[in-house]
Amino acid sequence: MTGDVHLRPITEDDLPLLERMAADREEFGELAWAGFTSPVQIRKRYHEDGYLATDNGRLIACLGSEPIGTVSWLRVAHGPPPSWCWNMGISLLVEHRGRGLGTRAQQRLVDYLFRTSDAVRIEAQTLVDNLAEQRALERTGFAREGVLRSAQFLDGAWRDVAVYSRLRREWEGGPALMG
Repeated sequence: MTGDVHLRPITEDDLPLLERMAADREEFGELAWAGFTSPVQIRKRYHEDGYLATDNGRLIACLGSEPIGTVSWLRVAHGPPPSWCWNMGISLLVEHRGRGLGTRAQQRLVDYLFRTSDAVRIEAQTLVDNLAEQRALERTGFAREGVLRSAQFLDGAWRDVAVYSRLRREWEGGPALMG
């Protein structure tokens, strides 16, 4: 396993990985587990659009040729058009966490989204308990905006969510990847 983190489209060969991530609570991560996803739905989505739609998508994050997880994005509106932005997320396989790979994958996704769209804002949300993800977002140039109280139902309880954003003008100002 050599090289830096890069992103690539999902292929049919990746479907077992996506199914494993959706069926294994430990693999998906305790701070992101929202319940099982049907393998039928995973395959259906792949055959519909390859996980690359106009308003959302998902890519495989790789270290060299080895998949290490996925990154995703969703178009969200904060008012009438043209008020929209991307909301992004990441899920790394257990064995690849804690090594800075998620930070690099998120930076690649920020670059991709700003280069391929006219969005002026990318936002990310994470549970306030997920300190590792908060540090990764900050190293990627995201600014913490606040907390949405009791905004996500997870593991049988309503949880607080920290909100982060990165603006195009900040991205255009130069690299933000730190550490």
